[in-house]
Parts: sequence; C-alpha cells; structure tokens
Amino acid sequence: MLRQTHTEAEAAMFELGTDGPSLILVALDGSDTSLRAAAYAGGLARRQGSRIVCVYVGQITGIAAGVPLAVGALIQMHDSVARGLRAQIEERAPDLGVPVTFVERRGDPYTEIVHVAEEMRVDAVVVGRSTQRGHRFFGSLAVRLVRDAKWPVIVVP
Repeated sequence: MLRQTHTEAEAAMFELGTDGPSLILVALDGSDTSLRAAAYAGGLARRQGSRIVCVYVGQITGIAAGVPLAVGALIQMHDSVARGLRAQIEERAPDLGVPVTFVERRGDPYTEIVHVAEEMRVDAVVVGRSTQRGHRFFGSLAVRLVRDAKWPVIVVP
C-alpha cells in the first residue's frame, strides 16, 4: 500500500513538473504593451508547445460606477474592445499553430486575472508594463502580480 501511494505521488509530481509552461495566461487591455505581451506569449507558446488563455477585463471604477449612463457607455466601450481583441486573436492564432482561448470578465483586473489563472491552473502569466504615471507610486497590475506571485510572471515592456 505504501509503495502504491508513493507511485501515485511520483506520477502527480511528473504531471506538474514540465520543461516549460503548458498553459500561459496573457492579460490584454488593447494597449500597445498588452499587445506586445500577447506577441511574446504567442512566441513562447509556439516554442514550448503550450496553449494560451487571453484575458480581457472590463473595469468600471471611480465616479463612473455611480452614474448609470457612464456605466452603460463604459460597458459598450469594453464590449467593443473585447470584440476587437477576440477578432485579432482568432485571425492570428491559426498562423501560430497555438490553441487560444479568449476569456472576457468584468471587475478589478488583478482579481479577475488571478481568478482565471486559478480556475484554469495556468503555469505562467504574461502582462504588459503599465504606462500610467501613478502606477510608479501606487503599484501597477504587473507589480501586484509579481509581488503576490503564485506563478511565474513575465512583464513585457
């Protein structure tokens, strides 16, 4: 019985330990840095024989969250961005030969990315560097993911 348990543990370790990531999450928001992150993740996935999950999170924050007309406009804008990103991914993924899943969420980007990463059991997270000035002082999505890392996090400039 003890040997059987040991063998099962070895099999589980073998499944989790690989030469590289088998599932890579890339966070997209339509910015140049997020698109560079997607290109980097695509190349990494192609070389490693990995799959990619692209995550877009529509965020409604601040004063806009309390104004119904603003919320409606933001939702429409987020839906439009998500449709455009999905179309780009569907167009380019076949050329890479990499299986790609597109996930759209609403909420806090950090929280939703972590939830998707946990749900899908990703092996690595790729994000673009923030270009917003305030993030130097308050911390960007990339900084938060690296600081709280549960997976390897690659930040693409």
